[in-house]
Amino acid sequence: MSVCEVVKGLKPYQGGKPISELQREYGLKHVVKLASNENPLGVGQKTLEAMQQAVSEVDRYPDGSGFELKRAISNYLDVSADMITLGNGSNDILELIAKTYVCSSTDEVIFSEYAFVVYPLATQALGATAVVTKSKDFGHDLEAMLLAITDKTKLIFIANPNNPTGTLLSDEALHGFLSRVPNSITVVLDQAYFEYLDHADRAIGWLAEFENLIITRTFSKAYGLAGLRVGYCISSEKIADYLNRIRQPFNVNHVAQVAAVAALGDQSHLVRSVIANNNGLKQLEQGFDKLGLSYIPSSANFISVKVDDAAKLYQQLLELGFIVRPVEMKNYLRVSIGTSREISDFLDALKSLL
Repeated sequence: MSVCEVVKGLKPYQGGKPISELQREYGLKHVVKLASNENPLGVGQKTLEAMQQAVSEVDRYPDGSGFELKRAISNYLDVSADMITLGNGSNDILELIAKTYVCSSTDEVIFSEYAFVVYPLATQALGATAVVTKSKDFGHDLEAMLLAITDKTKLIFIANPNNPTGTLLSDEALHGFLSRVPNSITVVLDQAYFEYLDHADRAIGWLAEFENLIITRTFSKAYGLAGLRVGYCISSEKIADYLNRIRQPFNVNHVAQVAAVAALGDQSHLVRSVIANNNGLKQLEQGFDKLGLSYIPSSANFISVKVDDAAKLYQQLLELGFIVRPVEMKNYLRVSIGTSREISDFLDALKSLL
């Protein structure tokens, strides 16, 4: 049985180790997972109640067009529903975009080093050429990305805030970048962690100015619906039409659609989640300062800390029941924001190991 050479060269995406897996491996009863940037407050009560009611309806196929969810997002962001594409998490959307705009092995996709791992995976899976620009202070170097553009460039990925570094580009820098990218090149602004930012949503307004811009967002982070896999993008109606032509039918399940609508309507839970995240970031920063550890200031719901031997420390933490995330940056570990108790326990474990 023959397999495409491109597929043979791929390494599958590795998510954070599941709690149940660690419990089986080490016989642990109590495990703290700080690896997958999940919301430590979980699902809001209103959303949970909506989900419970929706479960009784799973014998039916979901609404393939996602009418109610699109309408909710449309009203929330004040955009046309025809500008919205729904996905099985924003990962699904990123792959849809790549499939739409990358057509041959000579096509080039630009993204930064230390950026979201799905960008190279989506590029490599299509046999396209990845153009990786050097980072600047662990974040995107927009000038380097502009210089990397050629007549073969089809797509540019920018995560803001960035994962796994948590770095943030200013709106002014991003707008200036977009104004210098040729209209023939599609730019994806990946805003999976946007809700954690304390400033106005200016990017949505740029869609009227830049017809080549796509903004991706998700319900997996601040809204606490990681297990349901529901994301979306906003773009011109023309781009949305193309994306929906290749989108899998029923790619967002019924419970996920109902939950996302309810989550958008429960802004009080979102506010609590953001406050808890801000407090958790401060708690981790203060803890790292006391331990004499350097870290990358973060604008998301995680923080990357530098240690002497990341691989060794990661394993030692696992054995104590703490799951964090190794990243491609040498001797850095990414730590998601947990509850105050989880963070306190983690810092105690870290101190004992150091």
